[in-house]
Amino acid sequence: MNRLSLLAFNQTVLRFTGVILASLAFSQANAVFAQDAKPVAQDPVLEKKVLALSNELRCLVCQNQTIADSNAELAVDLRNQVRKQISEGKSDQEILSYMVERYGDFVLYRPPFNYKTILLWAGPFLLLLIAMLILVQQIRARHKHLAAEEFDQTDLTRARKLLDSPSGDRS
Repeated sequence: MNRLSLLAFNQTVLRFTGVILASLAFSQANAVFAQDAKPVAQDPVLEKKVLALSNELRCLVCQNQTIADSNAELAVDLRNQVRKQISEGKSDQEILSYMVERYGDFVLYRPPFNYKTILLWAGPFLLLLIAMLILVQQIRARHKHLAAEEFDQTDLTRARKLLDSPSGDRS
């Protein structure tokens, strides 16, 4: 083998080895991030009811997920609490009331409209209204400023020349 082909062979072997090592590392990374399956109750009807109620309760750790979607320890504990209360024969409303008593209205994924949550429901609309008022005020102030500005004859002649030129030449 000549020197050039030996060099090409070595590069090919190095690339092949790199691909093998990368795929081994990737397979090990998948094993590290794998999670255990969620426990499922013996009764599929019970589990369906747990899932439905879990979708109504907010994870207090994640805050943007329901306890059905979250893997946080508190969410798992809350799901187990819901499962336990359902198996004890409590109604959906009783379970939700228990959670609200314990954690407040924030635990509900869709909090009720009342005097405690008025800012939560009306807040986005108030912010939008304030932003619109500020925008209108800025536009009016800018308009007044531009209307009050005076141009001398040199500026007007230059502007007329720019508007009349076919190519828009700015010389």
